[in-house]
Amino acid sequence: MKVILRKDVAALGDAGEVVAVKNGYANNFLIPQGMATRATEGTLRALETEKKQQAKKMELKRKSARDLAARIEQMALKVQAKAGESGKLFGTVTAADIAEVLKAQGVEIDRRKITMEAPVKMLGKYEAEVKLFSDVVVRVSFEVEAEGVEA
Repeated sequence: MKVILRKDVAALGDAGEVVAVKNGYANNFLIPQGMATRATEGTLRALETEKKQQAKKMELKRKSARDLAARIEQMALKVQAKAGESGKLFGTVTAADIAEVLKAQGVEIDRRKITMEAPVKMLGKYEAEVKLFSDVVVRVSFEVEAEGVEA
């Protein structure tokens, strides 16, 4: 029997795939658990339509991510942090700090999407990567300044 998987099934396949399974497995487990539906002509057409709609949505998200990436690249970010006389910070600048500065500029990014090569513990210029979409990654430059010092 051919079924369309509605959820990822470990040894069988991913959601949206059409797979052939034994009748008993489909009728007694997959279909009652909501993991699959029978692959009829109508459900296969519906699956194709659904896949086309998903592809359009993904392309729109990718385009908006690219636009946002271009906007982020143009920004000059400055992170304020407490520092000693030698330029060493009292703590570190984290991805959350960069996300906060981006938010102040009008761009909301989840801190978990921001990665830095190493913890920032000194004043100076640094770079971080922001993953906006599966294939859209932008490098953001930022400068760490001592708190209370006007440039």
